[in-house]
Amino acid sequence: MLIDFFYTLRAAKLPVSVKEFLTLLEALKLGVVGPKTPQADDSDDTPSGYKIDDFYFLSRATLVKDEKHYDKFDRAFAAYFKGVELVTDFTKEIPLDWLKKTIELNLSPEEKAAIEKMGWDELMDTLKKHLEEQKERHEGGSKWIGTGGTSPFGNSGYNPQGIRIGGKGGGKSAVKVWEQRAYRDYDDTQELGTRNIKVALRRLRKFAREGHIEELDLGGTIRATAANAGYLDIKMQPERHNNVKVLLLMDVGGTMDEHIARVEELFSAAKAEFKHLEFYYFHNCVYDFVWKNNRRRFAEKLTTWDLLRKYNKDYKLIFIGDATMSPYEILQPGGSVEYSNEEAGAQWLARLTSTYPHFAWINPEPQGVWQYRQSISIVQQIMSQRMFPMTLRGLEDAMRLLSK
Repeated sequence: MLIDFFYTLRAAKLPVSVKEFLTLLEALKLGVVGPKTPQADDSDDTPSGYKIDDFYFLSRATLVKDEKHYDKFDRAFAAYFKGVELVTDFTKEIPLDWLKKTIELNLSPEEKAAIEKMGWDELMDTLKKHLEEQKERHEGGSKWIGTGGTSPFGNSGYNPQGIRIGGKGGGKSAVKVWEQRAYRDYDDTQELGTRNIKVALRRLRKFAREGHIEELDLGGTIRATAANAGYLDIKMQPERHNNVKVLLLMDVGGTMDEHIARVEELFSAAKAEFKHLEFYYFHNCVYDFVWKNNRRRFAEKLTTWDLLRKYNKDYKLIFIGDATMSPYEILQPGGSVEYSNEEAGAQWLARLTSTYPHFAWINPEPQGVWQYRQSISIVQQIMSQRMFPMTLRGLEDAMRLLSK
């Protein structure tokens, strides 16, 4: 059975190796997860005494090396052990023996007793027949797979011996609940949230131990104790911190207003992830000054020349902006929409990128529209094509480039 599970994961494009699969089998053999104690609640035990949730967490910990693959793993696991994809895809044939077996694994004794009211064969034969006959979405009623009715199949209705397929429950008496997966936002084409932003930013790490000695040095303690004839010799060390220095320049106002929530998430994650983070704002394009307080941007500003002098070239320079503006704002002196700048924004961008060799531009605009925006094409050229979309994959690619 688990060989087919392995092939299901590979078919889902998960980077699962044979060695990792063998490690999973070894963990099962050694009883890392196993039958629970008699006192424990066994409502979700498999017939052999194993909890499907225990196996889920064990297999995920063994086979998945990166959090970004959690979503794919959840979908593959659900398709194999719960039949989600097969049940909801009306074009695929359902192997009833397999479906019956997998459902039985997840039923409590009370649920198994309840299903006898209708009978396994009758329930599964009816489900298969409806899947073959139904051609469209259905709401209400007592026969088809849909919502708000009394059919044994579907959701948000009532039937004391049904199978819930998608959606929310009604009378909380479904024979089997086809659950939603827990990590749907880890697909690397999805837009970012604070948690998966942090996962992507961790690619840009350079750890150093500094500060007060407050953390146990386990390796050093073991070595010192062994050298001391077994007498405990505790060694302490400073805590490890990400020592990378980041200079963050963020576009604010105008067309960036529609991206505020996403940029705030990225900013929050960056502040949490990087100990040495300096940030400033600009509008549309960087000119001869930047600022930290938007309400006092004309009173409390830092000249871009002072910025270049203040921060050494070991800082990683990250721009965040949609690069959506008139081309004149980039290429012409006086192009700023707020005041008459003496030098073109392109000159300032060139100075910044030549001063800081490790730089990248993160663009919250969908990558599909970039080719239709002349200003984005101009900024891409100035950035030597180091512009990345604000997706998980784009952010990871940017961090990978900055870490070189």
